[in-house]
Amino acid sequence: MKVIVDANIVFSAILNTNSKIADLLLNSKGIFEFLAPDFLLTETIKYHKKISSISKMTLTEVVSVENKVTKPISFLSGIHIPQSKWLNAEQLVSDIDSKDTPYLAFSMFFKCKIWSGDKVLRNGLIQKGFHNVITTEELFEMREMKRKK
Repeated sequence: MKVIVDANIVFSAILNTNSKIADLLLNSKGIFEFLAPDFLLTETIKYHKKISSISKMTLTEVVSVENKVTKPISFLSGIHIPQSKWLNAEQLVSDIDSKDTPYLAFSMFFKCKIWSGDKVLRNGLIQKGFHNVITTEELFEMREMKRKK
C-alpha cells in the first residue's frame, strides 16, 4: 500500500526515534511503500537547527537520524504530476496551509492516503470531502493486522 508521508511525520520521527511513528517508518518494509515529494527534504534541511535545539542533538546527529528515518521513503519529483492535480490540491488547501499542496497533489496522483499528524490539515480536508488521510494510529493498526495474516 502506497502512503504519502507529510513533513511533520519525518520531524516527529527525527525527534523521537523510539516513537510509534519512527517504528512505522523503519519497520514496515513489504507492507507500506512510503512516498514523499522531494520538497520534504528541503523542509527538513530548513529546520535542522530548530530540530537540533529542541532535541539537544548536534547538527551532525540530526542529519544522521534524518538519513535513517527517511531511508524507507522514496522521494519523487512532482514534474510528472499533471497540472490539474496541482491546481485541485492548491484549491483544497488554500485556506488550510498552502505548504501542504505537494502532499495533496501526490496523494491525488498516486491515489493513496496522506499520513499526517497535522489535525488542522486532516480535519480541513475531511470537511471538504477529501478522505485520503490517515493517522499514525490507523496506519499502525493496519500494519499489525497485515502482520497477523
